[in-house]
Amino acid sequence: MNTIDINTLSPEQRQAILNQLSPEELKAAAKAAESAKYESRIAYKETVKESIPTFINTLLNISGMLSNAKLEIFQGLSILLAMKSEVYDIKQGQQGHSFSDDQGNGVTFGFRVIDGWDDTVNAGIDKIKEFIDSMAKDENSAKLVTTINKLLKRDAKGQLKSSRVLELRQLAEEFNDDKFRDAVEIIQDAYKPVRSAFFIEAYTTNAQGKKEFIPLSITSVDFPEGTIIEELFPIEKTEK
Repeated sequence: MNTIDINTLSPEQRQAILNQLSPEELKAAAKAAESAKYESRIAYKETVKESIPTFINTLLNISGMLSNAKLEIFQGLSILLAMKSEVYDIKQGQQGHSFSDDQGNGVTFGFRVIDGWDDTVNAGIDKIKEFIDSMAKDENSAKLVTTINKLLKRDAKGQLKSSRVLELRQLAEEFNDDKFRDAVEIIQDAYKPVRSAFFIEAYTTNAQGKKEFIPLSITSVDFPEGTIIEELFPIEKTEK
């Protein structure tokens, strides 16, 4: 008996075959197709369950190597940083430091900071809004209100931008109003920057003199457990 490949048949030919089948045969064919689909899905899920642990183990190994490499590089660069501080008699309190050689290679390491505020920031904002409401509603005051509102605009994460608060401070000094100045000081005192990821960036220089940054995802990798950050990188406490 020859097997018919249904995919090679025209719609009319398929319909003709279906017309020759009894309801019981159609039901059996549909059940067989459904069973095959179910078994394929079971096979897929089993393949996923068998594959994912292998992928995870590979990624964990890579993550561990990155973590150890990050520690090793920070330790080496911290020695260079200490030598630089001693030789040039300078204080190292920046968030990042760079080193380069005469072959066009360079490495930068440090940490990034994101803006953060305690809950008293809202008191300062409310006080500024009260100051705005008390202003005369002429053309000049309307422009000032627009400027202040722009500086108080929060980012996508709902945070104020510290750079805008500095502009707000300058505006308060120019306006010379005690209530306005006090409100800005409340906001400034509420500033609590948060140290985020420790990073390493490196580059080489090609024959055309163009910097080519080395692709790294090491920034998101934590140091090994128990690592004392202060021994690797000088961190200066933020002063108000």
